[in-house]
Amino acid sequence: MKKIKRKNKDNSIIKALTDAQKLIFAPLAFQAVAALLDFGIMDLIDKTPASENEIIEKLNLDEYTVKTLLQIGILNNLIQKSGEVYSLTRTGGVFLYDEMTKVNFNYVRDLCYLGAGELVKSFKTGKPEGLHKYIGNYPTIYPAITALPEKLKQHWYEFDHFYSDNCFDEVYEIITKKYNKIYDIGGNTGRFEKVCLGHNKNIDITMFDLKENIETIEKDAGLQKCKFQAINVLDENPNYPEMNNCAVFMSQFLDCFSKKDIKKILADLKNTIDENSAIYILEPYTDRQKFEAAEYSLCHASLYFTCMANGVSKFYTFEEMKNIIESSGLYITNCINDIGSFNYTLLECRKNAVVSN
Repeated sequence: MKKIKRKNKDNSIIKALTDAQKLIFAPLAFQAVAALLDFGIMDLIDKTPASENEIIEKLNLDEYTVKTLLQIGILNNLIQKSGEVYSLTRTGGVFLYDEMTKVNFNYVRDLCYLGAGELVKSFKTGKPEGLHKYIGNYPTIYPAITALPEKLKQHWYEFDHFYSDNCFDEVYEIITKKYNKIYDIGGNTGRFEKVCLGHNKNIDITMFDLKENIETIEKDAGLQKCKFQAINVLDENPNYPEMNNCAVFMSQFLDCFSKKDIKKILADLKNTIDENSAIYILEPYTDRQKFEAAEYSLCHASLYFTCMANGVSKFYTFEEMKNIIESSGLYITNCINDIGSFNYTLLECRKNAVVSN
């Protein structure tokens, strides 16, 4: 096996070694950021740059803790030092003030990090082994969500809502130009339903979800005019109602399933809706992101599905989803990119390539 010669002054070798070490120690760096936040060090030096002794005194921390964490903060470009005074860098400030960063951090810390050690096993078994080890023997995380410890549940919902909620007003306008009857599959906490009812209190909207979630969400006072139906889309014969001249909506739902299961779900819907109905699929596709950080985040968030959610799904590329849709017998009749602020794509799918009159 070819060995790396450390005496080699080739910058590409040095960079490769440095990048490798950053990945190796990334889990420890992540927890150090959590400690910097929890101890209030980042908040303190952002408001008032301070010396080591001032940080120790003001936060009642010991020298070992402060010195160790400040060093890690500097190495990870979160903290900068001028003379004896420490302050935050712009990257450090992002952890305090950027809502997306805070949502992502809490989600990874309280959910993804738990199961990451079970990633290899999850790939081998096709099951969410992290979920089984840390939460319980559920087939997927979804029936377990309402029973999660409060902190985990809060951060799961915050991540789940943060991105797609931003799209709902725009999606409402698109769908209701053609339909006044909507079936929302995987409605979760009813955020889309509330947007629809906020625009039109008489809209005919039904939310489908697992029984465990329906039993919780149907008590919401803001959803009194919403209809509910407990459905498991993976059942051999889901109990769908008759769907005529309607919109079927799925927001960040199909990424919760394997390709095989997505095809099954879409084929079932194709056989349920009439020719005047449409299926709307809202998803963030990894290859349709404007920013590198967005693609990086989505691809890595896919590992949550592997070890914690279900063991078999991910955030898909547009081509992957297009192929699944077409293999289910549906046609994509419209594609709208850049929905909301986070580069979501809304696909309109129908039984026929030509929309019926």
